[in-house]
Amino acid sequence: MTVKVAIAQINSTVGDLAANSAKIADFARRAAAQGADIVLTPEMSLVGYPPEDLLLRESFYAKTAETLAALAVELADLKEVHVVVGHPLQDGTLYFNAASVLLNGVIAGTYCKRELPNTTVFDEKRYFDAADQPLFFDIKGVRFGINICEDTWFKAAPAAAADAGVQVLLVPNGSPYHLKKQHLRVNTMRENVCSQGMSVVYANLVGGQDELIFDGNSFVLDRDGAVRAHLQHCVEDLQIVEFQGAEPVDATIVEELPMEAQVYKALVLGVRDYIGKNGFPGALLGLSGGVDSALVLAIAVDALGADKVRAIMMPSPYTADISMIDSRDMVKRVGVRYDEISIGDCFDAFNRTLAEEFKGLSLDTTEENIQARIRGTIMMALSNKYGSIVLTTGNKSEMAVGYCTLYGDMAGGFAVIKDIAKTLVYRLCAYRNSVSDIIPDRILTRAPSAELRPDQTDQDSLPEYDVLDGIMQRYMEENQSRAEIIASGYREEDVNRVTHLIKINEYKRRQSPVGIRITHRAFGRDWRYPITSKFRD
Repeated sequence: MTVKVAIAQINSTVGDLAANSAKIADFARRAAAQGADIVLTPEMSLVGYPPEDLLLRESFYAKTAETLAALAVELADLKEVHVVVGHPLQDGTLYFNAASVLLNGVIAGTYCKRELPNTTVFDEKRYFDAADQPLFFDIKGVRFGINICEDTWFKAAPAAAADAGVQVLLVPNGSPYHLKKQHLRVNTMRENVCSQGMSVVYANLVGGQDELIFDGNSFVLDRDGAVRAHLQHCVEDLQIVEFQGAEPVDATIVEELPMEAQVYKALVLGVRDYIGKNGFPGALLGLSGGVDSALVLAIAVDALGADKVRAIMMPSPYTADISMIDSRDMVKRVGVRYDEISIGDCFDAFNRTLAEEFKGLSLDTTEENIQARIRGTIMMALSNKYGSIVLTTGNKSEMAVGYCTLYGDMAGGFAVIKDIAKTLVYRLCAYRNSVSDIIPDRILTRAPSAELRPDQTDQDSLPEYDVLDGIMQRYMEENQSRAEIIASGYREEDVNRVTHLIKINEYKRRQSPVGIRITHRAFGRDWRYPITSKFRD
């Protein structure tokens, strides 16, 4: 007999239980209208993921239980449709990451997560207790079971399901995006689930939550590990997959996007959700005529629409004419409001104020940073006045080595490309221009410069970006030692310089805005290095 399983790849908002419940009900009704027997929603779909320290509040659990019970009653008219909903659960003094089956107006069963991730961005052992009981139910002669996300990254929980006779494993997920993550997910399911004789229905959350991006990319594998269905990247989606017995029938398989397209869409989703879910009316950004701010402008427009984005050029005595020309060119292409506010008078005023104090001292980074801080003050003043959030434009390479100004270009509310290395910035710009030509060519070909002193380029102070990014990736993302990096072919001088700069600039990064994570190790939740430390390897 045919069993229809619906994957509801939804975008939940942390803490908005009423809206999340309404969305689950809407997806469930749409799926039921297409004959679904099961509707599988992602991990923590009812409350959003991760709720973090909301999970320390008793009232959060009480409201969740109330909302879940009400949702079961609301869906009572969907006769014999099993709706799997993720949620936190309090049971006396124990607390669980759970998924419940809603059926005919009641909670028919609840599965509690066995494996609690406590690495990278996860700290579930802070909040939850582990369980070890399988849950299964039969529909038309097929036995379905549930594991939650991390459970399937080990063999024990899938084995318990298999021992209970489960033929199809339903897996609600809150699996955040990073580069190459999808291949890792699929291969892990093949190794830990399919190898035990079960098909897999993998429903992943989609949406932005602070620095995390949940990319969707839900899928179905048969017992041999072949992909039978694949949902969209970074988009809400609903797909019905038919099972003939325990075997899935081929459904829609969305083609995997190139890496640059994946990352760009993740950044767009991150900006849209951070601004939308937090209720900002729009976004502001400082446009410099350089590649970083051009990329952020493109992302902001694609995320929000041109009418909600404003670009500000703040020229100083060192701003090149071509920076002004290229900025004016780009804003015409994207159609945003654009203003030019010179910082020359403010800079002169600061110099006069400090003239006696700095008498006899040479010009240095102090005067460069004053310019950046004037710009930061202007951007924050506009944000305060109009309510729009300031998007900062610093990239990961700059954040790594401190090539940024505290309270200057770091001032703002959301760091869009905080986890994007400079070399990837150029590739993302090229990708966006392949869709439509909005970034002027000269922005992509001229030497990058902060334009805070005459004839300045980034490489006056830093190694070439391909060298810097390579060392940064090995040291910061892959935890290689200096000796290992040097042995791989990088000059000792460059390795020592870059790693030293990474270590001494931790105090800056601690004060930077939250930003979107797209690698498996970003500055922020993944990187918890002490500011005060004498360890130098």
